[in-house]
Amino acid sequence: MTDQQWVGVRQRVEAAAAGPAGSKVFGALGHKWVVEDPLTQGELAELEAQIGVQLPEEYRAFLLHVGAGGAGPAYGLFPVRRVRGRWHWEGDGAEMVDLSRLAEPFPDQGPDPKLLEELLAQCPEEENFDDSEDFDDAMEAWDERWVAAMFAPERTAGAIVISHLGCAQREWLIISGSHRGTIWSDCRVDDVDLAPLLGEDGTPVRFARWYTDWLQKAEHTALSAP
Repeated sequence: MTDQQWVGVRQRVEAAAAGPAGSKVFGALGHKWVVEDPLTQGELAELEAQIGVQLPEEYRAFLLHVGAGGAGPAYGLFPVRRVRGRWHWEGDGAEMVDLSRLAEPFPDQGPDPKLLEELLAQCPEEENFDDSEDFDDAMEAWDERWVAAMFAPERTAGAIVISHLGCAQREWLIISGSHRGTIWSDCRVDDVDLAPLLGEDGTPVRFARWYTDWLQKAEHTALSAP
């Protein structure tokens, strides 16, 4: 999506916000239809210098021509802000991002399937314990090993959290590596591994498609008769 293709998107969001059913759009109570001011070229350059990598083209054009975040899919697009001279993204789960590793390529593969299979086989079963406290202790120890495998920091190097879906489910934008510019689903809280969002045609969903698909659906809901 070129810069020109973002023209009018901010106005479309504002029109949807004023629609008769704007409050019925999922997540609207969270983002409140607010779109933050766009970044200047200087601010974007400062942000990219800080993280050590250029952002994907569609996303950086959005930041320059639409806004730094706000109204968007689910509970909104996480805004990027400068606080005390340092840039970072804000939102539920944004702290999961290691800003010092955004230039590293996002990994092509997840945890070793054999390791996960072994961990699942080792999951404690309550009927095997005579004492509930012993079971709780065993479950806590197993959960720590599972979280260490699924949520290892290197698994999300080169990516930022950009949206919260609720119930600790999130979506990531890949910044570096072979998947650069694509959106990934994160349902690890439900023991479902990271996975790319795919369109109806089976191709990976990129940032512009992710955002404009949401906007089209939001308009359909917001502008319909109450």
